[in-house]
Formats: sequence, C-alpha cells, structure tokens
Amino acid sequence: AQELPAGKAVTFALGEEAADLSAHAIEPLPGGVRFELVTRDGLRRAVTLKTPGAHNVANALAAIGAVGALGVPADAAADALENFAGIRRRLETVGEAGGVTVIDDFGHNPDKIAATLKTLHAYPGRLLVMFQPHGFGPLKLMKDEFIDGFAGLMRDDDVLLMPEPVYFGGTTDRSVGSEDIASGVRAAGRNAEALHDRAACGERLLELAQPGDRIVIMGARDDTLSTFAAELLQRIKDR
Repeated sequence: AQELPAGKAVTFALGEEAADLSAHAIEPLPGGVRFELVTRDGLRRAVTLKTPGAHNVANALAAIGAVGALGVPADAAADALENFAGIRRRLETVGEAGGVTVIDDFGHNPDKIAATLKTLHAYPGRLLVMFQPHGFGPLKLMKDEFIDGFAGLMRDDDVLLMPEPVYFGGTTDRSVGSEDIASGVRAAGRNAEALHDRAACGERLLELAQPGDRIVIMGARDDTLSTFAAELLQRIKDR
C-alpha cells in the first residue's frame, strides 16, 4: 500500500470545469454511462463505464483523483475503469426474458433506494420493484423516509411490492411493518402492495410483468435475494 502525499487535495465535480477533475455530457447507456472527462492539466476524453448512474460517474472521478495522487495518469486510470464490470448486487442485471429485464440491487435504505430509482428512470420502461426490508427496526426508524422516497421517485405506472421484513427472532418491536410503508406510498398516489411473504411477491411480479418492464429485486443482508432473482428470471423464460 502507498500513502497519499500530505496536503494534496484533489477536487472533482459533475459539470464544473473549475475542479481538478470534472465530468460533462453525461449520457445514460443501456449497459452503463458515458461522459467526457476533463482534467485541469488539459486532458479531454470520452469515458464509458459499465456501471450506470451519475453516482458512478462521481465514483469514477474520485477513483481517478485518488490514484492520480499516487502518480497514475488520469488517462490510464480511465482506461482501467472502462474495463471494470461493477460490484455484485449493485444494479446487477441478472438477465432478460420475454422483453422483461430482472435486476438485483442491494438498495436497503432511503438514500441507496433513491440512487437506484433515479438511475433506472434514466432509461425507458416501467419499474416493478420488490423491496424486502432487512428488519423491523430500520423500517420503524426510517418509516417516513421510505414512504417519501418511494412516493417521490416512483412514476405513475411503477409498482412497489413488499414482503414482511426479515425477522431474526427475539423481542424486536414489530409495530411497523411493510403495510405501513405501502399504505403511505398509496396515499401519495403511487402503486404499492404489501404481501405476506417473498413467494407471494414473486407470483405477483409474474402476473404484472410485461415486455419492456424492469423487475428490480431490492434488499440487503440476505444472499438468497440473488437466488430469488435468478429463479424469477427462469420462470419468466419458461412461461
């Protein structure tokens, strides 16, 4: 490992050339995002990432800045980023069948869910979102934020499905459940349903899915969500 030089600050920004590193002309692509990288020392070049979203453009600038402080040229860093396939369960496309795309994502709190919805809405197609809360405690703590986030970012034809939170036993306060979130989202004029369990959500997703839709499986701390997404894709292929 190397230590960054003391006192060396590298600035980066989206659309602001006054920064040391900046990204311009950000263009969503079916499998990622393209932007123009501009550096203070005069480099201008197109960069195509295999991971979608403006937040990943910002992440790329941060990475270029960090390795640049260690002596790696921005051009070489950009080349490396273009070959980076992304991290598992970060807007990971599981596959497509019958015109329906299945996406696996670790979004589990309001901020991460918002980033995912904003990124996916840069592309056409209805979103069918299954969000599995990872506990009753977080659901109660962030109830209003969950409701406001989904209600504010879902489009008119999007659908939210929620099974009950993962329950690990014990004396957890279960006073706030998935129906509390779903009813709040419905009150704001969006489509939301709370169902008994994940299996019921899977059946409902199969009923709803049409060509052009994106099914998004969201949640954290449960590796079986990826298996659920893969099995759902296979069922769409088989129908």
